[in-house]
Amino acid sequence: MDAMAAVKQTFFQECEEQLAELETGLLAMERGEAESDTVNAVFRAVHSIKGGAGAFSLEDLVQFAHVFETTLDHVRNGALEPTADVMGVMLRAADLLADLVAAARDGLSVDSGRSEVLVTELTALSPGGVGADTEEEDDLSDFSFTPVTVAFDFSDAPADAGRSYTITFKPRPELYAKGNETALVLRELERLGQMETSCDASALPQLAELDPEGAYLEWTIRLTTEKGEDAIREVFEFVEWDSSLTIQASDADADVDSGAGSTEDAFAALLRSIQGDETALPTATAEIIPLPLAEEREAVVEVEAQPAKASAARNGSGGANANANAAAPQTIRADLERVDRLIDLVGELVINQAMLSQRVMEAGHVPGSAVALGLDELEHLTREIQDCVMAIRAQAVKSVFQRIPRLVREVASMTGKQVRLITDGEGTEVDKTVIDRLNDPLTHMIRNAIDHGLEKPEVRIAAGKPAEGVVRLSAMHRSGRIVIEVADDGAGINRARVKAIAAEKGLIAADAALSDEEIDNLIFLPGFSTASEVSNISGRGVGMDVVKRSIQGLGGRLSITSRPGKGSTFTMSLPLTLAVLDGMVVTVADQTLVVPLTAIIETLQPKPADVHGLGGGARVIAIRDTFTPLIDVGRELGFRNTATDPLVAVAILVETEGGRRSALLVDTIQGQRQVVIKSLESNYRHVPGIAAATILGDGRVALIIDVDTVIANSQSDATILEPVLAAAG
Repeated sequence: MDAMAAVKQTFFQECEEQLAELETGLLAMERGEAESDTVNAVFRAVHSIKGGAGAFSLEDLVQFAHVFETTLDHVRNGALEPTADVMGVMLRAADLLADLVAAARDGLSVDSGRSEVLVTELTALSPGGVGADTEEEDDLSDFSFTPVTVAFDFSDAPADAGRSYTITFKPRPELYAKGNETALVLRELERLGQMETSCDASALPQLAELDPEGAYLEWTIRLTTEKGEDAIREVFEFVEWDSSLTIQASDADADVDSGAGSTEDAFAALLRSIQGDETALPTATAEIIPLPLAEEREAVVEVEAQPAKASAARNGSGGANANANAAAPQTIRADLERVDRLIDLVGELVINQAMLSQRVMEAGHVPGSAVALGLDELEHLTREIQDCVMAIRAQAVKSVFQRIPRLVREVASMTGKQVRLITDGEGTEVDKTVIDRLNDPLTHMIRNAIDHGLEKPEVRIAAGKPAEGVVRLSAMHRSGRIVIEVADDGAGINRARVKAIAAEKGLIAADAALSDEEIDNLIFLPGFSTASEVSNISGRGVGMDVVKRSIQGLGGRLSITSRPGKGSTFTMSLPLTLAVLDGMVVTVADQTLVVPLTAIIETLQPKPADVHGLGGGARVIAIRDTFTPLIDVGRELGFRNTATDPLVAVAILVETEGGRRSALLVDTIQGQRQVVIKSLESNYRHVPGIAAATILGDGRVALIIDVDTVIANSQSDATILEPVLAAAG
């Protein structure tokens, strides 16, 4: 990849961050939280995208972003009120801006008619209506131009407003060609403090010689601000390379900050301090070294941070500034393949550590020996390294949640429903692999909640509900897993209709006796749909079954609860990571298996008085005044044909994501350990009841049990549950 392609790739990565900030800010404004900081953040996001797009000559993106930015500027200066109608246009404009960015990244195009419609709507929002920003052609026969000095009156500003800077700014033609405006730059600069501006038009030619695409003006600005030079350069961030720009502190301020020494003297003093000649280090010379470029400034700060801290410690001053600098968060961009490779290596480290421990035990070393103690330290260190590496991949689900508001707007518009989206737990972190595969299942469930769950406004009003339906999307950590819920306050599942449709499609017997839970789960069957006609949203018989398979492919579970007239809630439970898990290693019919620790409640040795037989060979065990089904894991997975004796086996009490408890019968328990997850499907094929595989310390392959599937398969016959409940009564 050449240098320009790498820069362009970085631009599109930053666009994703800017678009996320734009969406967040606009939604806050829609809720009535139009504080100046929020509006400014939204404006900066669009301005940053426009400036970067101009650098790569992405004309469609630049032109639309310019119109969008102009409308946002009217909101910033109070000329345009962010009403509901205005925010509706703004949100659709943000959607189009995201599409334009994606099209530019992928080399595609966006329907020009759609852009034209939104440009017209945005322009109409400007004070004065359509065409408010255009000017009529004037008679230029008597045209003359006199340089003017523009003074900004800050009579209310305090006398001591900070440092003074002299800024010279001369745009080049490229600046205007990329859609930037000098007036907007100066207006943004004005926000930093007290400013006086003069314009030099001496280079302006006669009208006949004037190049309409040329740049002839130069501005000299005197700015007094407390923000500092970094804030000033940030204003010129996207125009600095298309202009001649100098920023100089006033002589008086420069003398105070840098003393009498020059830049060379400062570096010499710094070198002497590094070499140990502390007595030759001036007290203030090396603290601030004015440099023309931000990159150079950052390099110097890194080099002189330690001497400055030492000087501050000796002098007893400067501690506050040092702490502020130290507290500033620093981030780097890393290629995802490198992170994945690092995680793979840590997984191999875990496996080799387990193998080493196995060899030491086989060699007969006692637990308190030096070798055993060293292995314990290695195990703790390995766990800490693994936790740190997994934290690198951890991402907040906010990146997925931020795509949902646009989906809600589109589906609501298509269905003619009024929908309000409420999100909660956006900061909940989960492994990036899980994040990347959440988008499709969430999209299906949100569309389903709006299309099938929520009623039409008139129906809701007739039922005594608000016309606006609510869809709630939440995420939380629970028992070492992440739980994501999609809930609506609609009509709930019409179980009679669901059962009738399932029978009509031949999915169940017409006279089947099903519980409410079993009827609800019929919607996950392939080919099931309650839509009366095919549309762009639903009705083709695909959707929820795909969602369930996707969640199961992530090692997760999907459940549903519904109350007629109150709404439905879909709950996804997913592992925090697809790389490692803590498990209990057990033996079943001479096979080594792993039971995920998050599903285990307790282990126990069955007693004769606690085990009861039921019809059809089913058995239950009495645990704390309740009867729990006993499941022979070896027989269920096909490792043996005959049932094991529960009195010589070990029972592991587990709980499914739906709250159902069962006791798994295994032969013995080897111990608890952390294992590295290896995909069975990608290396072999899907095996019912098996979630994945791992490599043990002795090099053997062990299968990781899919607890929920094993329980569901063993209790697929609903008649088994009725005697259990009867016995419990």
